[in-house]
Amino acid sequence: MPELSKADRFRQLSTKDRIEVLSKLDDEGAAALMFDWDFWARPSQFAPAAFANYEKTYWLVKAGRGYGKTRVGVEQVRMWVQDNPIVNLVGPTSDDARDIMIEGESGILAKCPIGERPLYQSSKRRLVWPNGALSLIFTADEPERLRGKQHYKLWADELAAWRYAESWEQIQFGLRLGKHPQAIITTTPKPTKLVKELVNDPNCIVTHGKTYDNKQNLAPAFLKKIITKYEGTRLGRQEIEAELLEDNPNALWTHSLIEKYRIRQAQMVPLQRIVVGVDPAVTAKEDSNDTGIVAVGMDFNDPPHFYVLADNTIHETPDAWAKKVVWTVAQVNADRVVGEVNNGGDLVEANIRHQDPNIPYKSVRASRGKIVRAEPISALYEQGRVHHLGMFAELEDQMCDFDPILELQDSPDRMDALVWAITELAEMEVETIISHDADIISIAPELDEFDFQIARL
Repeated sequence: MPELSKADRFRQLSTKDRIEVLSKLDDEGAAALMFDWDFWARPSQFAPAAFANYEKTYWLVKAGRGYGKTRVGVEQVRMWVQDNPIVNLVGPTSDDARDIMIEGESGILAKCPIGERPLYQSSKRRLVWPNGALSLIFTADEPERLRGKQHYKLWADELAAWRYAESWEQIQFGLRLGKHPQAIITTTPKPTKLVKELVNDPNCIVTHGKTYDNKQNLAPAFLKKIITKYEGTRLGRQEIEAELLEDNPNALWTHSLIEKYRIRQAQMVPLQRIVVGVDPAVTAKEDSNDTGIVAVGMDFNDPPHFYVLADNTIHETPDAWAKKVVWTVAQVNADRVVGEVNNGGDLVEANIRHQDPNIPYKSVRASRGKIVRAEPISALYEQGRVHHLGMFAELEDQMCDFDPILELQDSPDRMDALVWAITELAEMEVETIISHDADIISIAPELDEFDFQIARL
């Protein structure tokens, strides 16, 4: 039985009783009810006693999509600014901080009544509250901006998607003002090092919530989309049930392997080549695939190491994703774009060259199955020769959830783009591995792809 808010219980009253209750409210009271968190919140959305009583420094809201974790963060900030002069905000990116935490449908500006609503000074990256309190706005993509900054209270959103662990480290150093400095962290759980450390931190209390907990307030179209995509899958346990999953034993990659060789910006080395891999979508319907856009560089070592620099995957029209490809080339100073042409044919190159006719472009065709193409790249990861420059949460989820055993699963667009990019950079090594694989296949042509994996071992 799902937990109920006061609003849920109100909905269960008869029409006559609801009218009677509402008739006792004047206009001011009715307007205030719209912003009354005590009325709308489910019990698990209130701060646990250990956090409310300052026994814990961190409150981790580990919840599925649509649970209402953004609203929880907003309401905690609303409460804090009444008594604290500085309550700061940190989002995964500047766009996330603006579009979700501040201007989103459940964001601060939408959920504060007019008399309590802060002034959003976007150019200064801050909110100024009516009582004089400030909320400085940070992005986890810029850990250096957090260096030296101090906080009374802080809201950190989607920690599992943060690209740089240094951002959380700087927050911990700066959480030192007032008698009881605290932070609320709202996130969909992913088995990143940061999230796992926080879950096991004795100074942290964890709230667990599922998408289904908020079913009453979610649009049917949203529920259908999320449930259709994730329910009954391993990833659904993460995205809907909010389970903190460990590595998939069948996958070609594991989170622990990627984490082991992850690097920071300061650890970067000179690169001799940078390639942008593109796995294109030829339509832009709601149920269309994303267009995978992943940039990878190669250093001068012998044998070389490879560095994942950017994941700019997008769900857009061919014209829009082509612009994103060109933008990515400029962002990382790439010397080539590699695009899969199986679906879009010559249109892929035409779309990109329409945006920039001088883009160095190479077409590649998927003549082999995904497993055969991905397995040599997985081997490079196992050798410790592929490094992710920071966190790429959605890409890494795709990599670690792609299961060679399953026949039907979502197209791993980000993973495919990554594979194309590294394959281009490591062409000779990959072809050597695949040639060896071809010898195995020629000996046992009746093997399917999964049996082929076993044969290689």
